[in-house]
Amino acid sequence: MTVSLAAPALAELAAALKIWGRELGFQQVGIADIDLQEHETRLLDWLAAGFHGAMDYMARHGVRRSRPAELVPGTVRVISARMDYLPPAAADPWGVLQCPELGYVSRYALGRDYHKVLRRRLQRLAGRIAAAIGPFGYRVFTDSAPVLEKALAEQAGLGWIGKHSNLLDRRAGSWFFLGEIYVDLPLPVDSPATGHCGRCTACLDVCPTRAIVAPYQVDARRCISYHTIEWPGPIPLEFRRAIGNRIYGCDDCQLVCPWNRFARPAVEPDFRARHGLDAPSLVDLFGWEEGEFLRRTEGSAIHRIGYERWLRNIAVALGNAPPAPAVTAALRARLAHSAELVREHVVWALVEPATAPPPSPPGCGSAAADPGPATGCVRRP
Repeated sequence: MTVSLAAPALAELAAALKIWGRELGFQQVGIADIDLQEHETRLLDWLAAGFHGAMDYMARHGVRRSRPAELVPGTVRVISARMDYLPPAAADPWGVLQCPELGYVSRYALGRDYHKVLRRRLQRLAGRIAAAIGPFGYRVFTDSAPVLEKALAEQAGLGWIGKHSNLLDRRAGSWFFLGEIYVDLPLPVDSPATGHCGRCTACLDVCPTRAIVAPYQVDARRCISYHTIEWPGPIPLEFRRAIGNRIYGCDDCQLVCPWNRFARPAVEPDFRARHGLDAPSLVDLFGWEEGEFLRRTEGSAIHRIGYERWLRNIAVALGNAPPAPAVTAALRARLAHSAELVREHVVWALVEPATAPPPSPPGCGSAAADPGPATGCVRRP
């Protein structure tokens, strides 16, 4: 049973747990209430529009996603924490995107699987709280249950949800992970963050497949991250050229965001790029057998898509690379692959090869973010 604490003790605990969070490697910790009514309406509208695609789990849990106390009875507050993940010393993202013989992996997946890293730290934070006050009711989440993590982080003051649907902070951009602890402690809450996207449309303008169909609205059915990670079947023909050399996820909307000029490289060693996946050769990757794939992606978020989807994605990228003997040889070596999913994409890449390098990623939008310190768009080196 949770110990009953007076208001001054709760305020002292709230201040202390933020210090403990920083000591555990989180860059920021905030506390939110559990009233997500406005965000629930947006979620239901998004689902009704079918923007979740084949991600049935987004609708499966109903409104428990937006009602924390229904997911974990007794919850009255949510502790929200962020941890920066931008890999230090990784290859320049725009440079990789403009080299069609290389594969682009979303920056969040270059290091160790964040689920495990954040979950352990959040569990330790909960342990620090229990050591200070005694047993209390809680549950830890890291993108592992029906949780509106960005909405809760916004209410906890960690940032605002930008037009690309990622959380943004004026001092840290958007290159960070989020995690939560649902608690039955009536802690004092932090002030919600306010939006600062202003008139900027950089993220909408840069999206290769126009998946950001309107400010704050992303149609997953058009999203490269969805098709290269979540979608289990053949990648629709209409998106294969636009995918370019992106073999796992897409960061374009974050790369052009003016607020990411303030982002800092991760200090967490587990988020350093591993196995050269920050600028890998597509031909080399396509030559991996399943055992090598499993070994090199062990402990990585990439591991969960499996070997067949990995080859599917690389086949599309090779089909977008300029014709070359090495590319053709690599594709032909997979023509007899046991999986139809792989064979179909290999055939497409061979029959309809790129006749020219894919266009360079478009530049930033013309309108600058608000306010002044972030005026102008981030330009590629």
